[in-house]
Amino acid sequence: MANSDVVAALRSTLPDGRVKSDGETLEAYRFDETTLTDAGIPAVVVFPRSTEEVQSAVRVAAERRIPIVPRGAGSGLAGGANAIDGCIVLSLTAMNEIVTIDPHNQLAVAQPGVITADVNRAAIEHGLFYPPDPASFEFCTIGGNIATNAGGLCCVKYGVTGDFVLGLEVVLADASVIRIGRRSRKGVAGYDLVHLFIGSEGTLGIVTEATLRLRPATQPPGTLVASFATVRAAGEAITAIATTLTPSRLELMDRTTIGAVERWKPMGLGTEPEALLLVQSDSAEQEAELSAVETICKGAGAAMLVRSSDPAEAELLMTARRLAHPALKLLGDTLSDDVAVPTRAIPALLVGIDEIARTTGVTVGTFGHAGDGNMHPTILFDQFDPESVDKARTAFDKIIRLTMDLGGTITGEHGVGILKLPYLKSEIGERAHALHASIKTALDPLGILNPGKAF
Repeated sequence: MANSDVVAALRSTLPDGRVKSDGETLEAYRFDETTLTDAGIPAVVVFPRSTEEVQSAVRVAAERRIPIVPRGAGSGLAGGANAIDGCIVLSLTAMNEIVTIDPHNQLAVAQPGVITADVNRAAIEHGLFYPPDPASFEFCTIGGNIATNAGGLCCVKYGVTGDFVLGLEVVLADASVIRIGRRSRKGVAGYDLVHLFIGSEGTLGIVTEATLRLRPATQPPGTLVASFATVRAAGEAITAIATTLTPSRLELMDRTTIGAVERWKPMGLGTEPEALLLVQSDSAEQEAELSAVETICKGAGAAMLVRSSDPAEAELLMTARRLAHPALKLLGDTLSDDVAVPTRAIPALLVGIDEIARTTGVTVGTFGHAGDGNMHPTILFDQFDPESVDKARTAFDKIIRLTMDLGGTITGEHGVGILKLPYLKSEIGERAHALHASIKTALDPLGILNPGKAF
């Protein structure tokens, strides 16, 4: 079907301003932030503001059997929101209302386009907080977080997005709407359909509203920074901390990443250490917890240890960590990985990444959520140099295979998208992969919901 027919059908059912098909808009909505992934040219981009408008767009897609690609802020790093030729890109950013904050039941109800940090800010006004905090929390959206089951800096203690989703409203592939989950703290009636949709990357349905669990606000955290002369020593400290303690944040930055941040936004981190650990405790016993962390770091050979209870200083240090990815992007093109290993394997992963960088001749900046073994080795390359691209792909492949050899996973929080598709079957196995396909067919028999992504 001609693109003009699809655009006309959408404009006939949606209010003015919701449907855009100019070349500039189509180009802007082709890719998420992932490099070295393919994307098609969409027929149209739709900006719904209600569940009913999402239904209208899905109905047009279903009637014409054309793909529909849901999209949040476009901050994904696996190609999950990349467009497909002739598709409808469904941008959910205009559905940005926090419907309610319920302090008595400690929950929030939000549309998918709500910025993650805004949920937390609204919760704080009621003495509560929303723990999931991806590094992109100031611009990523709740819908995108649900689509990939995003994690963040606090997940070492509090868990990932899926641990805080109680219920969902979802538009299915036939444009019908279901409400699944609950508002109660417990509930086991029927299959756990909520968690079937969490992490499904828009391939099973389109989330139009989420009921989110909140927690009582904590006291201001205490912070510890430890520097190490080798990544192995930092990894051994991480393993020991994770074995015995549960800090609220346990983050790592290697020398390349530290240098990138310092060049962009100098924060006094220094450029001599091979690795920095940033540790926070919001426990009522934070003094004892941070003292225990300090003892472990000393035992692992920490070259420098600094502690602070100043909230402004703590926020500055965490800002440095959140700047890791954009700072590395200023050094060149980046191919970002998202691997996770059992915490005991962290030293081997860090040493292995350094060895891969050396043998392939690439620069890799490694940072991540050390406390749960989720690392983001980020490969620097030049997209206009074929040899550089080949080296980047080789390093990426070797890091993935090292991770699986260590008993880890190909993605800790970014999702499979397009980028990790070649590796999924190796991790989950043939039978489980076939089961994925069966579930997809049951919920999306025409195959219109973000096809070619996630499995």
